[in-house]
Amino acid sequence: MHSVSVQNLTLKFGAAEVLKNLNLDVEEGEFIVLLGPSGCGKSTLLNCLAGLLELSEGQIHIKGKNVTWAEPSERGIGMVFQSYALYPQMTVRGNLSFGLKIAGMNKAEIESRVQRASEILQIGPLLDRKPGALSGGQRQRVAIGRALVRDVDVFLFDEPLSNLDAKLRSELRVELKRLHNKLKNTMVYVTHDQIEALTLADRIAVMRGGIIQQLAPPQEIYNRPTNLFVAGFIGSPSMNFLHGATVDGGRAFQFGETKLDLAGYEGGAILDRPKAILGVRPEHLHIQSEAEPGKTLPAVVEIDEPMGADSLVWLLAEGGVQMSVRVPVERRMSAGTKVHLKLDIPKASIFDTGTEQRV
Repeated sequence: MHSVSVQNLTLKFGAAEVLKNLNLDVEEGEFIVLLGPSGCGKSTLLNCLAGLLELSEGQIHIKGKNVTWAEPSERGIGMVFQSYALYPQMTVRGNLSFGLKIAGMNKAEIESRVQRASEILQIGPLLDRKPGALSGGQRQRVAIGRALVRDVDVFLFDEPLSNLDAKLRSELRVELKRLHNKLKNTMVYVTHDQIEALTLADRIAVMRGGIIQQLAPPQEIYNRPTNLFVAGFIGSPSMNFLHGATVDGGRAFQFGETKLDLAGYEGGAILDRPKAILGVRPEHLHIQSEAEPGKTLPAVVEIDEPMGADSLVWLLAEGGVQMSVRVPVERRMSAGTKVHLKLDIPKASIFDTGTEQRV
C-alpha cells in the first residue's frame, strides 16, 4: 500500500488543463519533492492532495483510503504554507494548540503534543512569545510545529523556505532533513529551488506544463536526465549543450569542425543522427593546454568567476557557443587564453533533437 497514490489526475480551470492525466505513488516514509518552474503545476498538485481544489478527473488515495472527495480535515494531512499564516494575537503555544482545541482534544494531550513538537523543533523558549517577536526562521518553525502537533501520516510543504534569506534557508533545510529522519513520516514538498530538491528528496518529480517529466532519486536525475528540459533545469550553472550530429555509426559526435570520440558513453546504443545534442556538466569538463584528437574541443576563456570553494570559468567554443567549467579556485584563468576542453564522455548525455529525449 502506498502512502499517497495519485491516479490519472486531471485538473482544468475552464478550458485550461493545468494537470494532465498525472500519476504519482509515494511510498511510506518517503520524502518526495515536486520541482519545476513557476506555472508547472506543482503547487496545484499539492493543493489537490490537500483537498483545497476539486479534481476534474482521477482519484487520490492516502494510506489506502480514497480521499478524492474528502474534506481537508478528513485526509490525515498536515500542511505548511509559504506564508507562515500564524495568528498574530496568539502566543506560539496558542498557535500550536488552537487546531487541537477546536477538534475537542483534552488539555493533557494538547500539552503533551505541544511539548513534543517544541522539543523536536527547538522552540521551547519561544512558547510564550507572539509571532511579531520572532524571526522569519522561528516563525517557520512554529508553522511546521502547527502541522506536527496534529500527528498526521502525511506532511505537505508548499515552498516553506522561499521567504527566508539564504543563510536561514540553508539552516532550516538541515532541520527539515533531521525532522524527516526522526519522524519517518511521508513528506511531499514543493519548491522551485533545485538545491532544496537535491539535498532533501528521496525522489524528485520534475514537472513541466502539468506533466511529470522524470521521477527518480536526485543523483539519477542529475546524472541521467530523461530529456533536454530536465537536463537544462537541473544544475547550477546549467548543463553545457553542443548542437551537432552523431556519426560513424554513433561512435563519434560531430560538432562543427571537431569530431569527438563517444567511446565509453553509458546511454546505450547510438545510431547516426543528423541532428543531436551532446550535454555535459561543468564539473565533467577539464581544461588543458594541449589538444587530444577526438577527445578535446578548442575554446577561449571569457570570464573567470571565483565562487569561494571553486571557480567557474566561462569559455567560448566554436561558433560562439558559451560553456562553463568548474575548476579549483586556485586555478586562475586570464580572459583570451586559448585552451582545450576534454569531455568526460561516460558522464555525458546525448539527446535526440526532434524528441528531446535522452539517447
